Amino acid sequence: MSEAKPLGGRIFTPTVFVCLLFIGVAGFVLVKRFIYGLGPVSNMSDGYPWGIWIAYDVVVGSAFACGGYVMALMVYVLNKGQYHPLVRPALLASAFGYTLAGVSVFFDIGRYAHAYNLYLPWQMNVHSVMFEVAMCIGTYIFVLWLEFTPAFLERWKQKGLNKLLNKVIFLLIALGVLLPTMHQSSLGSMMILAGYKLDPLWQTPLLPLLFLGTALFMGFAMVIFEGTISSRVYNLGDETSMFAKVSRILYWVIAVWMIVRLHNVFVNGHLGDAFSGSFLGNMFLLENLFLVVGMTIIGSSKFRSSARMLFIAAVLILCAGALYRFNVYLIAFKPGAGFSYFPSWGEQMVTYALIATEIAAYTFFVKYFPVFEVHEPVESNS
Repeated sequence: MSEAKPLGGRIFTPTVFVCLLFIGVAGFVLVKRFIYGLGPVSNMSDGYPWGIWIAYDVVVGSAFACGGYVMALMVYVLNKGQYHPLVRPALLASAFGYTLAGVSVFFDIGRYAHAYNLYLPWQMNVHSVMFEVAMCIGTYIFVLWLEFTPAFLERWKQKGLNKLLNKVIFLLIALGVLLPTMHQSSLGSMMILAGYKLDPLWQTPLLPLLFLGTALFMGFAMVIFEGTISSRVYNLGDETSMFAKVSRILYWVIAVWMIVRLHNVFVNGHLGDAFSGSFLGNMFLLENLFLVVGMTIIGSSKFRSSARMLFIAAVLILCAGALYRFNVYLIAFKPGAGFSYFPSWGEQMVTYALIATEIAAYTFFVKYFPVFEVHEPVESNS
């Protein structure tokens, strides 16, 4: 097995400078938000108490960050050691994704300064789904960085501490599997509470199961997506054969999810709504079209041998999962007459900046810390 090594190279590349530009603009928006409140910078309202800062940054973003979760399931639960080289890059992406999702919550809540009440026992509402989601995500962020600690210790040559950590790492891995299973399903439970305000094509008691399913297939797709880009940008060698193996697992995860989803819609008598020609019906068809095309690609042995086709399939599957979650939390959610929502310029800039922050930070970490197992000499860095 190859040893993980820092990639080296320039940190401040043109890509990083573009990311810093977005971060700077968003910083101005956030200063205004924290001084004057949500009203001057967002289009949120009583009908739409959360916008893309929750719908994307938390609900979709946390699913994009499930690569570490699915790799932990594969390597440490199912004992598929051949996927071990994919664990640390996926773990790093998950750590950044979840950390930024946690940070974004502070942008969205009105009394952000009172967030510490979440951890005060006498303030806890243990019967609240939202409390469970907040506690699980907050704890999982801590667990993810602890799981990534060996990379820090290897960089700083702390062999003694690394050996000590390896003796208890199994506890962190167990938590790293349990916590996402809990909060990803609970993100679905939250929208069961929306009742009739959520369109029948999406409203179902199976939302917890369906949200957990999207976290799984988006996690696998993100491993292929992120791995393909990293392999090309950093000249890590050809990992298509490993991604092809991942795609075979991904195929069956999607197949089971689609059977459950479509059967539920059919049994509830709403399948006809999907073909009514309405906007929401078309959104339902679009998200499933993305999945079907993605499944068709990864279901073909010919396409699985092509890095380009695997990448295209991963993009389509990620779009399908993201659209499904957007539909549930924003597009198919109708709070009543008189309410409408489209993200303001400020909301969009902050979301773009969070993505830019992850890209810039990821670039720094892979060049400074041992993340990737390099199979061929690195010729250049971007």
